[in-house]
Amino acid sequence: MIKKATVNDALCVARLAIKMWEDNTIEGLTEELAEIIANPESAVFLLYDGEHAIGFAQCQLRHDYVEGTDSSPVGYLEGIFVEEAYRYKGYAKELLKQCEAWAKDMGCTEFASDCELTNTGSLAFHLKMGFEEANRVICFTKRL
Repeated sequence: MIKKATVNDALCVARLAIKMWEDNTIEGLTEELAEIIANPESAVFLLYDGEHAIGFAQCQLRHDYVEGTDSSPVGYLEGIFVEEAYRYKGYAKELLKQCEAWAKDMGCTEFASDCELTNTGSLAFHLKMGFEEANRVICFTKRL
């Protein structure tokens, strides 16, 4: 079962999200996700096995330029995660479909995403789900 998260689900989503975004804290993610869930231009979907949350997807509208697109706003997959024991069963695909349907309902004609160059699992997922690679980028910083 997949349901759209409410602000009351922020901690539940954070407990899953920390497994993907490990450089955060549960408290910080809970606060951030509560704001995201409350934003009408964002959506978070939770995947359940019975009463147990086993995955989530976060999407939002992006009004700035999105690489490889030519419309605005663009639906954007910000993150998707399924517990390891439940992977390769089509659950991430179902979560993605929810995000795409939400974006379409919000007036989007395009949907985009990204992943790190080294995240081969995410790259394989995106390509399998019909995404086309738009560009590769290496980001630089330096201290002043």
